[in-house]
Amino acid sequence: MMKTKIIFATGNEGKMHEIRDILKDMDAEIVSMKEAGIDIDIVEDGTTFEENAVIKAKAVAACTDAVVLADDSGLEVDYLNKEPGIYSARYLGENTPYSEKNKNLIARLKGVKEEERTARFVCAIACVLPDGNELATEATIEGRIGYAEKGKNGFGYDPIFMVPSYGKSTAELTEEEKNKISHRGKALRAMKEKLQAYFDR
Repeated sequence: MMKTKIIFATGNEGKMHEIRDILKDMDAEIVSMKEAGIDIDIVEDGTTFEENAVIKAKAVAACTDAVVLADDSGLEVDYLNKEPGIYSARYLGENTPYSEKNKNLIARLKGVKEEERTARFVCAIACVLPDGNELATEATIEGRIGYAEKGKNGFGYDPIFMVPSYGKSTAELTEEEKNKISHRGKALRAMKEKLQAYFDR
């Protein structure tokens, strides 16, 4: 595959670190929109993760002729009617620290039985190619909401998201373990396959 430039529509450093690690065997230069010098306000007014990912990818693609990838991801807590869902990043306000968001979710689940604490991380990834073609993938990881923050790896809601098969939160997993099973890891690997098929045509 030729050396391709991929711009990822995010400014989140934790996310960029994961993305580069998962896509490291692609012959591509992967940069954030900030590193690409793209500074635009994007209104995410979609009603699903995929719609929001497409909105972000199209907005950035309008500023470049590179391959653009965007993701929209979030946490769905079944007991809370799948909140915070597509509002995960904006839950309790755009600049509220995740430690506060995590504390709030734990408090809202006070007294809720273990088997009713089911939740999942969802990640949708959209790609806009230089010729205008669009690709999309979506993946999830199932788990439960813990009773306290655990672990220092990861970011966002990772410290309260327990993975039963590991008996750990996603913030306690090693980077390698997390990327193998995470919603973003699965969605990115599926996108990588689609991209390679597209470029190998």
